Amino acid sequence: MKREILVWFLVMGVVFFSSCSSNSEPVKETTASSEKSEIVQKDDGTISLKVEKADCYHDMDNPASNTAEWNVVVSKAGRFNVWLSSATKDTTNLQYKHSVMLSVLDNRIEALPEVDRVIQNSNDVTFPYFRADSFMGSLFIQDTGHFNIQVISEKIVPENQVSAADNSKIISVLLTPEVAPAH
Repeated sequence: MKREILVWFLVMGVVFFSSCSSNSEPVKETTASSEKSEIVQKDDGTISLKVEKADCYHDMDNPASNTAEWNVVVSKAGRFNVWLSSATKDTTNLQYKHSVMLSVLDNRIEALPEVDRVIQNSNDVTFPYFRADSFMGSLFIQDTGHFNIQVISEKIVPENQVSAADNSKIISVLLTPEVAPAH
């Protein structure tokens, strides 16, 4: 009898704790895919991150917390310039409401993207969009190995859900090695 009561309390405890943990977070629309492959740093040191190859998480209640995440293999550590590419209809104003945050380990860059250069006839976008690149800053990656690189922005939009009113969306992030000046 005591054993049955103990088992009953144990089962109820497991049910109670599992139901509490599942209700503690808001419901989010996720387009994460465990099938996404890791990104390998190129021989020239660049790291090219396309949103279409990221695990993306979309929060319908708070789009400012939409996230794209990549599993990256870094073979050459160093300082990198970070460029954000957007597909935009207006090459003078990207209309980001919030700053974009990029993080690698403990390194973080946060900036409100502005148009620094427009790429004519880019294969990355289709009409009515143009590609606009924004310089976000630079960061130092001290170690080599496997890392997660994460971008958080309202402009990480679900695939095939861009409305006519959307002015821009993030399409990629490029980390280029900073070249030290020759002495």
